[in-house]
Amino acid sequence: MTAQRPTVPATFTGDANPYRGGDPYADYRTADFPFTRYANLADRRLGAGVVAANDEFFAQRENLLVAGAAEFDPEHFGHKGKIMDGWETRRRRGVSAEHPWPTAEDHDWALVRLGAPGVIRGIVVDTAHFRGNYPQAVSVEGASVPGSPSPGELLADEVKWTTLVPRTAVGGHAANGFAVSVEQRFTHLRVNQHPDGGIARLRVYGEVVPDPRWLSVLGTFDVVALENGGQVEDASDLFYSPATNTIQPGRSRKMDDGWETRRRRDDGNDWIRYRLVARSEIRAVEIDTAYLKGNSAGWASVSVRNGAEGDAGEWTEIVPRTRLQPDTNHRFTLAAPAVATHARVDIFPDGGISRLRLFGSLTEDGVSGLTARHQELGG
Repeated sequence: MTAQRPTVPATFTGDANPYRGGDPYADYRTADFPFTRYANLADRRLGAGVVAANDEFFAQRENLLVAGAAEFDPEHFGHKGKIMDGWETRRRRGVSAEHPWPTAEDHDWALVRLGAPGVIRGIVVDTAHFRGNYPQAVSVEGASVPGSPSPGELLADEVKWTTLVPRTAVGGHAANGFAVSVEQRFTHLRVNQHPDGGIARLRVYGEVVPDPRWLSVLGTFDVVALENGGQVEDASDLFYSPATNTIQPGRSRKMDDGWETRRRRDDGNDWIRYRLVARSEIRAVEIDTAYLKGNSAGWASVSVRNGAEGDAGEWTEIVPRTRLQPDTNHRFTLAAPAVATHARVDIFPDGGISRLRLFGSLTEDGVSGLTARHQELGG
């Protein structure tokens, strides 16, 4: 069988066929969810974590946020049974022989700290390889709790949890996607399995909404970094890897941790367009080609635009077309600060970069706008 891949969000229910050998993903059910163009706020690279779960008898909760697709080894068994690459709880039972079934309210839960607080646009609850042992239904709630709360503090009665995904039936061995339309800033999620079962991966797509007080105290920081609220708006080519990799924290640790395009056979060039956290003054630029050795971009330029929302504005080049070296971090200081809301990196003719850093600080109106949005979203 070939993987079902609708082009619009789909609802999958029911068991997948038992595994009969060969490619375990051959009958995997999935879809092209529009919200996956946003960053994964539950990315471990941003600092996300599964801080608690009521049960993880068969498989540990931390697997939920592991990067990459879940793996499956049909012969991998342990003392507790089949070892699964996901979070799996034991089977729930009723209270007596006369009532052996769990109640409608019985469920298992896991608490997830987002790596970067933000507005959630969509959630994928992936049950890959859980063919007959997935939950009957799932639900997801969100909360906004400042600081670094403990599991006990998150479960306190005074914490307000907002439903993001109501209790919904899901399918086994499938990417179950849910669009979210709650305009609020969240820091934590509570993922519920009804009544029990296993989930391989959790992905939480949305827009980072940073704390403006933190950024103001920092002074100079990376104004395009994902963790600070920067975003990739568009890119010419996403063949090998997502453009969002270029604004992830830290240095790239392997080739596919950056952005690489397919080989061009024309006279064009590739590019990425970014939205900064808010209007900023940029004073220095870094373009890193770490681990891109035979396929780094040959040359690169950086341009910025200063415009209101929806205003096209004009692009001004702040780093002219410059030769890049493979596996090298390139640093540029600007003669004068460049005020901008958007940035664009062009590479010539193709290839890739691993990271882009734009160091600067928020303008006065940038701070005001960011503060207003933070307050509107309940921050």
